[in-house]
Amino acid sequence: MADRTHAQYAQDTLAIHAGYEPDPVTGAVMPPIVLSTTFAQEGPGQHKGFEYGRSGNPTRNALEGCLAALEGAKHGLAYASGCAATVNVLHLLSPGDHVVCGDDVYGGTFRIFDRIMKPFGLQASFVDMSDLGNVKKAFTAKTKLVWMETPSNPMLKIFDIAGVAEIARAHGAPLVVDNTFATPILQHPLDLGAAIVVHSTTKYLNGHSDAVGGAVMTRDDALAERLRYLQNAIGAVPSPFDCYLVLRGLKTLPVRVRQHVASARVVAERLEKHPQVARVIYPGLASHPGHALANRQMKGPGGMISFDLKGDLGQASAFLKALRIFACAESLGGVESLAEHPAIMTHASIPAENRRALGIGDGLIRLSVGLEDVDDLWADLERGFAAARG
Repeated sequence: MADRTHAQYAQDTLAIHAGYEPDPVTGAVMPPIVLSTTFAQEGPGQHKGFEYGRSGNPTRNALEGCLAALEGAKHGLAYASGCAATVNVLHLLSPGDHVVCGDDVYGGTFRIFDRIMKPFGLQASFVDMSDLGNVKKAFTAKTKLVWMETPSNPMLKIFDIAGVAEIARAHGAPLVVDNTFATPILQHPLDLGAAIVVHSTTKYLNGHSDAVGGAVMTRDDALAERLRYLQNAIGAVPSPFDCYLVLRGLKTLPVRVRQHVASARVVAERLEKHPQVARVIYPGLASHPGHALANRQMKGPGGMISFDLKGDLGQASAFLKALRIFACAESLGGVESLAEHPAIMTHASIPAENRRALGIGDGLIRLSVGLEDVDDLWADLERGFAAARG
């Protein structure tokens, strides 16, 4: 792909070809899994671009190149998990610094801010970024970073990336966007003013629920240089085999995402009409408060749905236990459909009062709509509703 820039190719093409040229010796069209932990040097400091497995690896390089191309970034960095990627970014900061963060984030992200980084002197304010006025008010003289998820987890809030980026830029604070739910197929935060994009590659990017990983992408050379130093120094890097698995998954990402969206639209529309559903949260529905914004900044509303089941915790539990195609499991974005209870599972680390304020109640169920036949999925949900009725 050397004859054209990445920007000249469609993402369907980039997903398959970016980051790797066929091997000049063997002609292998797939990147080899290079397991070596160290690399021979012709002399002290005279290496061929690789010294030690933590510092760099050919398989990881191929993944990082593909990730950067898909996200429209100049630099891509891969990590052992999404949480490792998050911690790496937060190490750009110093004790006493302050972060403005969206109020609805993955429970693991909240835990990192509240339980891991706070004791080291990093402060965070969690605000509803649906109102840009809240973002402006949250800034202090010590604010050095802004963090958001959009769509958020699990309430699927849609935040104005360009609007928040403008505010952050005026305060000299880079905006970080967790783009895990949208994927680079549906949303390009860097084009909207974000400085850094973060992913849990465990989810849609890998897409097969068999590798844990994370990624950070940026166009800023200075940020990339510092992040690369931290990546090597902290050492939370993915194995070559996991890099290969994610890279393999990326090759079908565009076609998978299109099907996730198509099926999720059908499921969301049916849920909205179901008598046992109190509320459906899906950006593709006109009832979603961020529907118009999602249409402006996204190419599709994604494959995640949250909804409130009428009833108590017992009925929600009965619903989840009755499912046969939807697995009751944490995570999301795989080819298989998953259903979970955020208050008990993915967001249990968030204090109960915070969950209540966000609307994460006993009846809230989050669905990751997979690639199964949509009518089979709906029949499975109806099995759950029947169990909830008793």
